Amino acid sequence: MKSFYTLVGLAALSLLVPLQSFAQFTVDGQILVRSEFRNGYNRPIAEGLDPAGFIAHRARLQAGYKMDQFSFYMSIQDVRTWGSTSQANISDDFLSLHEAWGEVNLGEYWKVKLGRQELNYDNFRFLGNLDWALQARSHDFALVKFEQEKMKLHFGGGFNQDAQKLTGNLYTVPNQYRTAQLIRYENVLGKVDFSLLFWNEGRQWSTKDANGNVTDQGVRFRQTLGIPTLKTTLKNTTLSGYFYSQFGEDVAGKKVSAFNASGQISQVLMTREDGKRWRATAGYEVISGTDASGGDKNKSFTLQYGTNHLYNGYIDWFFVGNTWENSVGLKDLFIRSRYEFSPKFWVQTDWHSFSAYAETILPSESGISSKSKNLGSELDFTFGWILHEAVSIQGGYSQYFLSDTMRSLQIGQLQNQQNWAYLMVVFRPTSKAKFIGVLQ
Repeated sequence: MKSFYTLVGLAALSLLVPLQSFAQFTVDGQILVRSEFRNGYNRPIAEGLDPAGFIAHRARLQAGYKMDQFSFYMSIQDVRTWGSTSQANISDDFLSLHEAWGEVNLGEYWKVKLGRQELNYDNFRFLGNLDWALQARSHDFALVKFEQEKMKLHFGGGFNQDAQKLTGNLYTVPNQYRTAQLIRYENVLGKVDFSLLFWNEGRQWSTKDANGNVTDQGVRFRQTLGIPTLKTTLKNTTLSGYFYSQFGEDVAGKKVSAFNASGQISQVLMTREDGKRWRATAGYEVISGTDASGGDKNKSFTLQYGTNHLYNGYIDWFFVGNTWENSVGLKDLFIRSRYEFSPKFWVQTDWHSFSAYAETILPSESGISSKSKNLGSELDFTFGWILHEAVSIQGGYSQYFLSDTMRSLQIGQLQNQQNWAYLMVVFRPTSKAKFIGVLQ
C-alpha cells in the first residue's frame, strides 16, 4: 500500500513539473481610499443645500493565468461608501465583476480576446476605462488584435442583451448600446504618432401604448470617426491634438452631425539632474452642441465611453455622469502647469475658461431674450506624493467661478461658492499608475 501511495505521488509530481515549466499564475490587488468634500461637484449646488462629505473605497482582487499561447484574467472589486452597511451585515450588493477575459495567440502577430474587458485607448477621451470613478468601466466584447512592432490594428464588437431569453429581443438596460463595432489602427510616421478610429453603435428604441405594451421597436445607429492621437515631440516641445466626427442617428431618430476637436502645445521649461522638472501646457478644445432653440439635427457630440474626468475641469460639470449631454456644447481654453520637486512629489495647477459652442438664449429684465456664451471658469490644484513603491497619496481642490449665463442655465438660485476637494490614498503594488484622474 505504501508503494502505491508513492507511485501516485510520483505520477502527480510528473504532471505538475511540465505544467509549471510553461504556465504562470499571478495574484495581484489594489485599493483606493478617497475622501471627498462636495459643494458643487458634478453639478452646481443651489442655495439652501448643505455640502456633502464622505469616504469611499475600491478594493480589487486580480488574478491572471498564462499558459503557452493562452492567457486568462479576472478582476473582482468591492466599491462602497464607508458606513453604508452595518458592521454586522451578512451580505450586500457592492461586490462585482470588473473584468473576466481569455486571450489566445493565433500565430506570431494575431490575438483574440473574449470577455468582459476594458477598452482603454489613446488619450482616453472617447474610449477609456474610467479609472477615476471607483466602479470604473468595462465592456462585454470580442476583440481581434494584429500587432507588429509599432503598428497595431484592433477590431471587434459586442452584442448586449438583458438575459438569456426564450423569446423577444427588446434591450432595456439604460444608457448602454445594444450592439457596437470597433476598428482602430495606430502607427508611427516619421516623428509623428497617430491613430485612426471607427466606432459604430446601435441603441435600442421602443414605443409603448397607454397600457405600457410595446407597439414598435428597433435599433438606431450612430457612428464616430476620428483621429484620437496626433502627436510629435521636438526637443522640449510636444504638439498634440485629436479630432472626432459623429454622424448617423441618435436614439430619438434625429440626424446627428457633431464633432470634437482639440489641440495643445506642451513645453518642458526646466529639467535638473536632482529630479526637479517644470512643464507647462496650453490648449483649446471644442465640443459641438445644439442651439437652445433646437433644430432638425442633433449637433451635440456624445462622450459616453471616455474617462471624461481628465478633461474640462476636475469638478466634473461637463460630460461626466451624463451631465451636459445633448446640450449647447463647450469651448474650453486651458492652461496647465506641473512642477516636480522630485520624481516622487509634484504639484499641478489647471485653469479653464469655458464658453458654449452654440447660442444660448437667456431672459433679460426688459423681456427681450439676450444671447451669451460665457460659462465661467475653473481653477484646479492637485498634488501627488509617492510614499513607497506600493503606496501614494493624491489630493486636490477645485473652485468654479460662475457666470450669469451658467446661473441662468440652471434651475433655482445657485450658491456663490462652488468648490470640491479630495484626498486619496492609492495602494497599487505592481502598477506603474501611481496616480489617477490627472493629465500631465
